[in-house]
Amino acid sequence: MKLTDVFLRGLKADGKVQKHFDGGGLYMFVSPSGGKLWRMAYRFDGKQKTMSFGAYPTVNLKDARQKREAAKALLAKGVDPSAHKKAARAAIRAKAANGFEIVAREWFAKYSPSLGEKYCQKIHSFLVNDVFPFLGAKPIDEVEAEDILKVAHRAESRGAVETAHRLVQLCGRIFRYAIVTGRAKHDISADLRGALQKVKVKHMAALTDKKRIGQLLRAIDSYAGYFPMKCALQLAPLVFVRPGELQKAEWSEIDFADAAWRIPASKMKMRQALIVPLARQALAVLNNLQPYSGFGRFLFPSYKAKAGDKSMALESFLSVIRSMGFTKEEMTMHGFRAMASTLLNELGYNRDWIERQLAHGERNSVRAAYNYAEYLPERRRMMQEWADFLDNLKSGDTAG
Repeated sequence: MKLTDVFLRGLKADGKVQKHFDGGGLYMFVSPSGGKLWRMAYRFDGKQKTMSFGAYPTVNLKDARQKREAAKALLAKGVDPSAHKKAARAAIRAKAANGFEIVAREWFAKYSPSLGEKYCQKIHSFLVNDVFPFLGAKPIDEVEAEDILKVAHRAESRGAVETAHRLVQLCGRIFRYAIVTGRAKHDISADLRGALQKVKVKHMAALTDKKRIGQLLRAIDSYAGYFPMKCALQLAPLVFVRPGELQKAEWSEIDFADAAWRIPASKMKMRQALIVPLARQALAVLNNLQPYSGFGRFLFPSYKAKAGDKSMALESFLSVIRSMGFTKEEMTMHGFRAMASTLLNELGYNRDWIERQLAHGERNSVRAAYNYAEYLPERRRMMQEWADFLDNLKSGDTAG
């Protein structure tokens, strides 16, 4: 006799196992405690087997019969329905494990230790705010180029064209990781070449007029405010490192005996250590500064910090330059690098010396590991002659 919902609802526990059959192998299994479970008995490859369809009433009679018919259809095709069910569950788990967000976080955990702190924060922000809400739950091998383009277009639509390009590049890095870990076959971000607006190149304002440079140097020397600020601005044109590298300079990195500032790779944009030769003028600035902040970690501590445990903010540098009468169209902190690059090239110094001192990227990773001392004797001479050149500009000799 076929089962009915009225009969099933009325089943009670009697302390024994009960089996009530519906036909075609389907039956209701009632445990001694009263639990009601759907099961199906069948034979496959000459063996008696059983599979479960779930608990009643979560799975009702109609649903159980549909599951039985689906299992019988598989048996007719020579497929074990129990093995098929396990395979389907495994595929679902595999897809969940290969979700874009899971793969991306795995990639981030693997490679973030080799990246700078600020860069890591920026990447994490891009992923959490711009990528995961739209692609995170999707299996990475089901993400299409169109999906990534939509993510990029959202950034583009708010005017963040550079961010849009970075999002595509970031997705490409994650896809390449997925390829080598066997979870994707193609970097679909490569198909988006030319699909976005071009990024407008931003030129950092920099003084290259010799007379105006002399005025800036004299204004810095005349600054009567916070002493470490004055020293930082005096040192900036003499070393022309990136603003963040100057801001975070530490006393432990200064070698007075060798007249060099050794910046570790972990603090450099290109993750390559840099030796900055210190001209006599740079050493004089540091000697003047040491009694003031030499007891702490940073050369240029925030005036609010205790025991020099925090460096001053980059915005502070710019504020002082503006107070001296130099507009944002004229000069930025990054402008000290452009100033040195332009004038050193005009003065005829070897381009390789200049590029090495600017710590621009090295394409060959093996060579990059050893080139921190490349052209060091030549760079020492160049840096001293550059400092002497700046002294001449400061004195009003625009001929250099």
